[in-house]
Amino acid sequence: MTFQPRMNNRISGFDQIGTWNRRVFNGAVADLWDVQCARLAGGSYVADAPRLFAVLETTGDPTRSLAMASIGAGTARRGESDRPGSPCRRLSYIPAGMELQAELEGIRAIRHLDLHFDISALGQRMGSQLDPFMIEQPRLMFADPRLLALADLLAAECADPDPLHDLYGDGLALGLFIALMRVPPSGRRLRGALAPWQLRRATDFIETHCLRGIRLEELADLTGLSQSHFSQAFKASTGMPPHQWQMKARIERAKTLLVARTASLSEVAAITGFADQAHFTRAFRKMSGTTPGRWLRGR
Repeated sequence: MTFQPRMNNRISGFDQIGTWNRRVFNGAVADLWDVQCARLAGGSYVADAPRLFAVLETTGDPTRSLAMASIGAGTARRGESDRPGSPCRRLSYIPAGMELQAELEGIRAIRHLDLHFDISALGQRMGSQLDPFMIEQPRLMFADPRLLALADLLAAECADPDPLHDLYGDGLALGLFIALMRVPPSGRRLRGALAPWQLRRATDFIETHCLRGIRLEELADLTGLSQSHFSQAFKASTGMPPHQWQMKARIERAKTLLVARTASLSEVAAITGFADQAHFTRAFRKMSGTTPGRWLRGR
């Protein structure tokens, strides 16, 4: 079935200039709009698919502004001109189902690109490289020269009455998605190993919370795997089980405290979650090949 993004909106103060331009790609639909605006314009929007909203150009008062906010999720992020004639070029990533409110002041006309993403199709193209957290994380009113350059090229292709081969526009849309989602290089993945986003999420969590007990269930939930699957995949990725990675993180935290010389060995042991100094020394020697005191004297 062809991907057909649907959006509901309640808007006022806008009049479309000419016809909008739409291009359909493999996993994305691009809509290019030119809109005339009243002095004060705005409204709310909610869509069934995630999208990138790119403000390419605005005309109006030198102090014109555009603000956006997730309804019920805090204050607006506002992009204002910092010099006369500034085009207020900004990007916003809006996850599926998030209701967005926009307020425009002093803008006479705006050109913007809406790039709707078919996550199912793009997920198949990217394999398991996609991080679900990035897909669900809104980012409003940010500037990124690389993404804006790609958006400009894609908008020009949408507006061209004689467009190039479909692969050109498809490549631009896919490139925008990859850069937006920060998809890492595919590389060679070990058989049975975690995807890069799963490994990054698990190791970041372990290193952040290494001083407390971490349940295997917590790590498995973070990566969307069963506990047994996660444990096997983590070892295939790192060469060690999760609890050993946590012990390594604790020892690295202890080394930082030792170098600072603000706590005794027994205090470092307590801070880093060991039962006593003897337990800390045994764990340190197992990980580092020497005792904490000798390691510190050798620095």
